[in-house]
Amino acid sequence: MIEPGTPIRAQQPRLALRTACIATAAVMAASSVLVPAAQAQESAPRGGGVPIIRDAETEQLLRDYARPILKVAGLAKQNVKVVIINDTQFNAFVMDGRHIFVNAGALMDTKTPNEMIGILAHETGHLAGGHLMRMRERLAAAQTQTIVAMLLGIGAMVATARSGGGVGIGGAMAPAEAIRRSLLAYARTQEDQADHAAVKFLTETHQSAKGLIDAFKRLSNESLFATQGANPYLQTHPFPQDRVATLETIAHASPYYNVKDPAALQLRHDLVRAKLFGFLDRPDTVARRYPMTDTSLPARYARAIATYRHSNMASALAQIDGLIQSEPNNPYFRELKGQVLLEGGKPALAVGPLRRAVQLAPDPALIEIMLAQAINASPDGTKHADEVVRLLRSAMTQEQDTPAIYAQLAIAYARKGDLAQADLASAKAAFYRGDRKNAEMLASRAKTRFPVGSPAWIQADDIVSAKPKPN
Repeated sequence: MIEPGTPIRAQQPRLALRTACIATAAVMAASSVLVPAAQAQESAPRGGGVPIIRDAETEQLLRDYARPILKVAGLAKQNVKVVIINDTQFNAFVMDGRHIFVNAGALMDTKTPNEMIGILAHETGHLAGGHLMRMRERLAAAQTQTIVAMLLGIGAMVATARSGGGVGIGGAMAPAEAIRRSLLAYARTQEDQADHAAVKFLTETHQSAKGLIDAFKRLSNESLFATQGANPYLQTHPFPQDRVATLETIAHASPYYNVKDPAALQLRHDLVRAKLFGFLDRPDTVARRYPMTDTSLPARYARAIATYRHSNMASALAQIDGLIQSEPNNPYFRELKGQVLLEGGKPALAVGPLRRAVQLAPDPALIEIMLAQAINASPDGTKHADEVVRLLRSAMTQEQDTPAIYAQLAIAYARKGDLAQADLASAKAAFYRGDRKNAEMLASRAKTRFPVGSPAWIQADDIVSAKPKPN
């Protein structure tokens, strides 16, 4: 499900993915694939969580893209997750060792699966190379060196002034500038290493690096004017045209350079792009991108979503039924129908298509949450409280820190008369929303309802005792 508007899915941004303000451009430089550090920093959230998109179909596609790459990179057991940022700029980056962040704009702009896979391979290169940790070590050393250099420079300036000489502040700052250039050079080296690693990973998985080259070529064309006359030694990334030249040399040596994406995978990619355009673009823009003359499945998908967003539920449902007729086993068409009905005030009618979507989806956790919400909102929801608990417990194996799970779980437990578990679930929902005051209050009340030392009591006590994470 994609919810239009603000961070997609009401429970987002998720507590676990909140990020502090980026203090140094070089940190982003080490982790960003395409956008220069300054631009990436400008688009970073300030004083809040990262606005992310949660969507079962899109996340499944990215998992399928990343899985073989992470395996050959030796990261298959590291539980690396691909997170989609609600931003239409073309960018991807890593900011820790556990997540690859991909802007929605990167998916919307990539024409083929191979392009997106190439970008993921590049970011995996950063992870496999330990680039973030190494850059942080460099930054820590550079901060010490800068302070020492400035003190020595200022000391020399004072001594020279006392002897009648004249050393300007520029002389005192010269060592700091040299350190800055050294950091930028190191960042560019890491980008080059990630590019080479990407080609290696793609070759080992019998895939082409042509998609990555195509992505850089587009970037090169878009940034040609901006980089004219720029000092190459003051850049966080190699110039795109230089990267293309280097990549083409090593990529053409691969026996898999001309391998094409399977037609079925291309269709999945096109459907996800259509979904993102449908939800994130204005309806008139969607109509121009996917005119009525285009009868392809992705075009019909985008138009159905745009129609739903335009509050024409009857027409949207008719279009979605047409999609389901074309692909009866596509779980995400049924999920969309359930979403439209649920948000259109018809939760009881949403239950059927959502139940079928859960049966069909390879990883239905997010759909299970929506199904639980639909059941809870139905007139006979109380009769199905046990089913709601089962659904949410299943979803929890993948989505332990998703507030919506615990909010819906609290409703089901309250209907079952289990007020202790209802309080604990409500406390967890508040905790993962970042509402520490209510989380502590609800957890404290839950503690009084459980035997001291029981597993549930310990969980409630953990919430009461939790310390705020530093910003």
